[in-house]
Amino acid sequence: MPTAIEFFKLLPKTNCKDCGQPTCLAFAMQLANQKAKIEDCPHVSGETKETLNEASAPPVATITVGVKNKIDMGGETVLYRHERRFNNPIAYAVTVSDSLDDENVLKRIDYIKGLSFNRIGMVFRADMISIRNDSNDAKRFADVCKIVSENWDNPFVLETDSVDAMKAAVDVVGSFRPLLYGAKNDNLKEMIDLAKASKCPLGIKATSLEEAAELSEKTKAEGFDDIILDLGADHIKDLLEEQTIARRAALKKKFKPFGHPLMNKVGSGEGAVVSAVISTLKYGSLVIFDDLHNYEALPLFTLRQNIYTDPQVPIQVKQDLYPINNPDEHSPVMFTTNFSLTYFTVRADIEKSKVPVWLQIVNTEGMSVLTAYAAGKFDPERVADAFEESGVLKKTDGVVIIPGLASRMSGKLQEIIGRDVIVGTNESKHIPKHLRGLLKH
Repeated sequence: MPTAIEFFKLLPKTNCKDCGQPTCLAFAMQLANQKAKIEDCPHVSGETKETLNEASAPPVATITVGVKNKIDMGGETVLYRHERRFNNPIAYAVTVSDSLDDENVLKRIDYIKGLSFNRIGMVFRADMISIRNDSNDAKRFADVCKIVSENWDNPFVLETDSVDAMKAAVDVVGSFRPLLYGAKNDNLKEMIDLAKASKCPLGIKATSLEEAAELSEKTKAEGFDDIILDLGADHIKDLLEEQTIARRAALKKKFKPFGHPLMNKVGSGEGAVVSAVISTLKYGSLVIFDDLHNYEALPLFTLRQNIYTDPQVPIQVKQDLYPINNPDEHSPVMFTTNFSLTYFTVRADIEKSKVPVWLQIVNTEGMSVLTAYAAGKFDPERVADAFEESGVLKKTDGVVIIPGLASRMSGKLQEIIGRDVIVGTNESKHIPKHLRGLLKH
């Protein structure tokens, strides 16, 4: 990725502000940080625009699978998350075999839908279904693809080495833009032609780094570049080494044949989960499981969320009013910031107390109580505005409890809202004892 100065050298340097930035240098900095597009500048020539677009394109290309709830893969610019961030989370697919009868295909789809978990206000789920042509029957493969497309709202993979079976399936579900996975040395040209005609991305199956580079170059020579590479690693050690080599070559050496997302087929069981973990940590964009259990999926999905969370943006919950333990018109009002960890910790301790409470969450841009208070984002006016928006003071005549770490604003808040404000605890773990104590009085 070019630096801001390298972008600046190619800009008109008129400081016209037509791009929305005060100067061309400010716009160049936005380009370097991927917060603006070159098209935002109306005065760049076509030739310069082409040069800038090529220079600013991520070293790992982006491919899109699906139409509804589409998934972007690749588009990465760094080796390490702390350098900037990882952009497009790895996708997990679970297999549906076309050797199953229709009833069991539907059961299998329902099972995969059930791989869904709510954690800190975010829903983790299996992203894709991979439909595998085990029957070696092109019509059966197409029929199962149709069943999946009618009962699954997310993107899916068509997995077969047979050009005839792939064509039959694409004729039925190509409009859903599935990933066509099965291009190899002996069927590459036919698979490329099919991907071109259907405008679907293509998954290339290699057996080594060398073959992956060769197949990637051949695909590019055919005028098609919307691909994802399976390097064919059979062991965890090979998976780690080869995907690291491929990413380093793409980013550091600008080696175009490896400038594509990477994928793996990992099977099922303990070894498959370990391989998926390695791929999640080291540059995979898609993992296909033969099978995946709930107890395997939750820690894996949690790992993904940790890796792909932008380290510069705290996880937040929505500013809103959250009734806990069935509060009524006399229940107390507590409030805190919208930092997810704060919210879920406070909520759990209120639930533990068994005391009915109205919990008001205030938007502090994901900061904790003390940080937000120090930054001026957790002040009496902002809290009062949140109360006004939710109407909580009309729902209850109960006392308002302020977080202990923000106690200094209690007097001002009481003045603004015209309601008694008492100081609560500094630490969430003391909330149950504090609330029970209020009940006694």
